[in-house]
Amino acid sequence: MDRVVIHVDMDEFFAAVEKLDHPELRGKPILVGGDPRGRGVVATASYEARAFGCHSAMPMAKAVRLCPHAVLVPPHFDRYSAVSEQVFEVFHRFTPLVEGLSIDEAFLDVTGCEGLFGPGPAIARQIKDQIRQDTGLTASVGVAPNKFLAKLASDLKKPDGLVVIQQEDAQALLDPLPVRKIWGIGPAAEKALARINVQTIGQLRRAPRELLERAFGKDGAEHYLRLSQGLDDRPVETGGQAKSIGQETTFVHDVDDLEKLRTVLLGQVEEIARKLREQKLLARTLSLKIRYGDFTTLSRSSTLNAPSDVTAQLWETAQGLLDAWASRAFTPLRLLGVHLSGLVSPAGRQLSLFEEVDNIRQSRLDKALDDIATRFGGGAVKRGKGE
Repeated sequence: MDRVVIHVDMDEFFAAVEKLDHPELRGKPILVGGDPRGRGVVATASYEARAFGCHSAMPMAKAVRLCPHAVLVPPHFDRYSAVSEQVFEVFHRFTPLVEGLSIDEAFLDVTGCEGLFGPGPAIARQIKDQIRQDTGLTASVGVAPNKFLAKLASDLKKPDGLVVIQQEDAQALLDPLPVRKIWGIGPAAEKALARINVQTIGQLRRAPRELLERAFGKDGAEHYLRLSQGLDDRPVETGGQAKSIGQETTFVHDVDDLEKLRTVLLGQVEEIARKLREQKLLARTLSLKIRYGDFTTLSRSSTLNAPSDVTAQLWETAQGLLDAWASRAFTPLRLLGVHLSGLVSPAGRQLSLFEEVDNIRQSRLDKALDDIATRFGGGAVKRGKGE
């Protein structure tokens, strides 16, 4: 039986929820995120703000410079999580095979569900309609015979799109697209490939294998060559590996010293990053858990530009979230925790040739510290907060 995979990506999710709750924001450029006067970053930019070059993970101060008339909205993660639960409940009405990639994105394997709900495109239309009916929000959906093509399809007609890619049509669609459309190829790899006149997926498909192996390694070259041909046999994974890795610290007395909180947080990040590498996983999303003395609990999350297991990158994200919270409403904490989610296998990850020099240095540092921790225990050596 031919596989039928659906990829659902909610449109401008955080901004869309804010528009839903505050109709006066509709049609305006919205930046959801932290304080531009501190280290705040953009969690989501509405499509109106994206027209000015704003995007998620951009420093909020830069986004404000690009779009000075944007409406700045602090994130309301509890509300977004509640809406996300509604969306995922819709997914499970159609199939138990749901692989969540983030709070607003998932793969669904609906192979064999045609007898109940009709062919793949019909199921996708029903999912879109049910999401709109239940939440008032729109989603962009891709339907294809595998995960790579389904994710590509969902991105081709945003917002509120529905694109179907058949296997026999895939090559003609793929060949003229830029290589960055391949899942896992980022800006650095795109520039390096351009230097050897590989700019499109078609050119990558026809490139000498030995050249690609030199860049990506044997397994990586094979992975990207298969994707360039529209081939992807990865299953939709509903379990079988950890969904998140985290660590929390409950203090004997509420802590009112931000520097002490940073020190505790750094230790937590080091520990969970080590666990991540031990399990050979990468994380897409980092979340802070913050609890006040009256047991009020908050969550602050950020999605990384690319899945990572590098301690320095995770620490930079965690520290940014903590400082952004503290700059708005610092309150002594009873509990501080950090969690990594959106865990994925590093299969097809870019190798060092295309990584930033600092990432190479940090990965080597991580390996050295991991080796020391294995031999002498996790407390044998500690990283400075500036590392």
